[in-house]
Amino acid sequence: GILKTMQDEMLADYNAATETEESAIKVFDELMAAKTKEKTLASEAIEKKTARVAELGIALAEKANDLEDTQEALAADQKFVANLEEGCAKKKAEWEERCKVRSEELVALADTIKVLNDDDALELFKSTLPSASSFVQMQVSTASAKARAVAALKEGMRFAGVSDRARMDTIFLALHGKKVGFEKVIQLIDEMV
Repeated sequence: GILKTMQDEMLADYNAATETEESAIKVFDELMAAKTKEKTLASEAIEKKTARVAELGIALAEKANDLEDTQEALAADQKFVANLEEGCAKKKAEWEERCKVRSEELVALADTIKVLNDDDALELFKSTLPSASSFVQMQVSTASAKARAVAALKEGMRFAGVSDRARMDTIFLALHGKKVGFEKVIQLIDEMV
C-alpha cells in the first residue's frame, strides 16, 4: 500500500529530477558550445583588430614621415621660387636698363644721321672740303692705323655688350700681334658688323 505508493511517488520524483537534470545538462552543454564558439569568434576579432591597429600604426608612421619629407621639399621649393623671383626681378631690371641705353643710343644715332643728312651739313661739307679734283691721297703708316684702330676699340669697349666684348678682345689681340696683318683685322671687324 502506502510503501508502494511512496515508492511510486519517489520513483516518479526521481525520474522527473533525472529528466530535469539531463535537460539542464543538455542546455548547459549547448550554452557552453555557443559560448565557446562566441569566445573563439571574439578572439579572432580581437586578433584581426589588433593586427589592423598595428597596420594602421605603421601606416600612420609612414604618413608622418611622408608629411615631414613633403614639408621639407615644400620649404626647399619655396626657397627656390623666392630665389628665382629675385633673380628674375634682377634680370628684368638689367634688361630694362639695357633697353633704355639701347634706345638712347638709337636716338643719338638718329639725331646724328639727321644732322648729317641736313642740307646745312651738306653745305658745310662742301664749303670745308676742296673740290674732288684736289683730293690728294695721303700715306698712312701701318703703325698709325693700328694706333687709331686700338683707340677706337678702347672707346667701343665701353659701350659693348658681353658677346661683342669677346670679339673686340680678339681684334685687340690681333692688332697687337706681329704675325697678323691689318687685312685680317679688317676681316674680323667686318664679321663682327
